[in-house]
Amino acid sequence: MLTAIVIILFLLTVGTLVAAVVVSRRGDTATQERLGQFVGGVGIIDDTLEDEEAPSASTSSDSVLTQKLEQVIEERGLGKNIATELARADLKITVAEYWSLIVISMIVVAGLAWLIYGGYIMPLVGFIGGYFLPKIFVKFRQRRRLKQFNDQLGDGITLMANGLRAGYSLLQAMDAVAREMPPPMSDEFRRVVREIGLGIDHERAFNNLLRRVPSDDLDLMVTAIGVQQEVGGNLAEILEIIGYVIRERVRIKGEIQVLTAQGQLSGYVISALPIIMGLLLYAMNQKYIGRMIFSCSAREVPAEICSQPCGWIMVGVGLFGIIVGFFAIQKIIDIDV
Repeated sequence: MLTAIVIILFLLTVGTLVAAVVVSRRGDTATQERLGQFVGGVGIIDDTLEDEEAPSASTSSDSVLTQKLEQVIEERGLGKNIATELARADLKITVAEYWSLIVISMIVVAGLAWLIYGGYIMPLVGFIGGYFLPKIFVKFRQRRRLKQFNDQLGDGITLMANGLRAGYSLLQAMDAVAREMPPPMSDEFRRVVREIGLGIDHERAFNNLLRRVPSDDLDLMVTAIGVQQEVGGNLAEILEIIGYVIRERVRIKGEIQVLTAQGQLSGYVISALPIIMGLLLYAMNQKYIGRMIFSCSAREVPAEICSQPCGWIMVGVGLFGIIVGFFAIQKIIDIDV
């Protein structure tokens, strides 16, 4: 009876949170699309532009629940830098919705751990692990998008250089890149063109671009454009040289990645295999694995009485060794070009 009540409460909680997120996404989509034509959707634009445009979009598209949650997050400082992280991952969600997804992830993972393992230790571990799952997903999206941008940057700079040779201005050359190149480079350059068209100076627009795409190669291009605008020079020739250097760097990185792919895969497999096997064995036969951390049945007596400190120390040392070995392998195969 108690188990059924807990499951019902768990499902009601998850359903309420999911419904809140879905409702918060409903609203006047036409207004949001019109604003997106000028400010390029979710992300970091200019500070003044954010103050003027963001409230309008929030008022028209978000529910009262989302607005209140956004206000609490802003007042408590919880949303600091999160909007930038979401923009870098190209996720079209607000900070409040992101925190709602974190709460849902924590509850769902903890509930699954309780259904599989029971007790309170594994649900607590699942509750903590659920907090990091959305963050891991955001970081994965950021790395993938940054890699795609860096792979396209050499060709995009060469296209800009050719446009400048053909008589285009810098803004027209960037607009050509936005029209001809695939995402994510086209999306980012389109936003830069729109920001400049709205009255933001070139330096601030490029700084906003660097905040959304923290790329060393892009920083090199922005620095070269800034120096050329101050002291003059042949910008087309400078960009052509930079584009060649970036393409060669991407080629060398690709060769290094091929040579180190086996070591990278080995690091992931060796690190994840003991943890996955331990969780599977503990789910299939808790008495077999439980003898390492419990000297008796935890269901009959309190866990703090029958807990074995030696077993917990072994688990801690094993996890510490796995983490150290994983980062050591990553450090060995991470070759800077």
